[in-house]
Amino acid sequence: MALEGLFIGLMSGTSMDGIDAVLVELCDGQTHLKHTHSQHYDPALRDQLAALASGDDDSVDRLARLDRAVGIEFGQAARILLSQSKYKPKDVMAIGSHGQTVRHQPDGPLEERYSLQIGDPASIAELTGMTTVADFRRRDIAAGGQGAPLVPLFHAAQFGQEGQCRAIVNIGGISNATLLDGSSVVAGFDCGPGNTLLDAWIRRHTGDAFDADGAWSAEHEADPALLRRLLEDPYFTRIGPRSTGPELFNLQWLDAQLSSDAEPGVVQATLAELTAFAIAHSVERCEQQPEALFVCGGGARNTDLMRRLHSRLAAMNIRLGTSDELGLASEWVEACAFAWLASQTLEAKPGNAEQVTGASGPRVLGAIYPA
Repeated sequence: MALEGLFIGLMSGTSMDGIDAVLVELCDGQTHLKHTHSQHYDPALRDQLAALASGDDDSVDRLARLDRAVGIEFGQAARILLSQSKYKPKDVMAIGSHGQTVRHQPDGPLEERYSLQIGDPASIAELTGMTTVADFRRRDIAAGGQGAPLVPLFHAAQFGQEGQCRAIVNIGGISNATLLDGSSVVAGFDCGPGNTLLDAWIRRHTGDAFDADGAWSAEHEADPALLRRLLEDPYFTRIGPRSTGPELFNLQWLDAQLSSDAEPGVVQATLAELTAFAIAHSVERCEQQPEALFVCGGGARNTDLMRRLHSRLAAMNIRLGTSDELGLASEWVEACAFAWLASQTLEAKPGNAEQVTGASGPRVLGAIYPA
């Protein structure tokens, strides 16, 4: 029997805009959302994280200080979340903390692969008085995997439906997809950039953190020639286990493909088309085609991006929806996944899908920091 009870999930993605915190109840094999809290990073902290992730400052001192600072932020987010509910720390079985990824290097010789998430779990456990499970990626990498994506088994448990083939796509900074046949994971992978380039480009030109509803990109048509150049990157033709991040898809990568007279609004529209194409093309290359594709993550709220994705999927006869239709609000799915992964760790059950990450087998993920 699966472990049942209350869990907290903490998640901060590649966009580095803040922390999503959820309080969920695991019952009868399903995750039931009870309370949510979203907490933005202080701009100065976000700038320091962005500098670290870009490789501008790799000092051990900076890394250690940010690890502690982000751990405190995560702990405070969990405390605020719980204070808004009727529950106490003793009622929660564990916190599952993804942490903040600052570098993801899953390729190359096995001994050189790594994925680094900061957000000191000892600080979270001390601040909250709750058992904390963290550091989910490294065991999978040690077993020869990519360390990502780690959400497919949760997608299967939460969204699998016997007799139906579905794709679940999270559009965060990077987009990732899980292909389900009933409740079985058929495949999973990072498709490519999700919001990371869209956010970085609009931040450069307007100072806005993101393109609300895709309003800017919707005003323009994509540049087909630019789109073709962007799609020449070898990542888009890779098959098998694959994961990526802003280490590859960043403004330096984009700038190298731009002409001197590139119109900013057209570039934004092309980036939205790139995200839609990368998702649709990744799914199209799967041996088994889904009947429907359900989006979660911040991209589900980007009206223009969803319009462009709908157009590409319609040509493939794939229905587009969001995870809200399946009973879980799209903006909280990733955080819920790490609450679920914490329960897997406590039960000594695998958290990875080896057919997704390429690991040599199923592994129990994460380290436990007792209350």
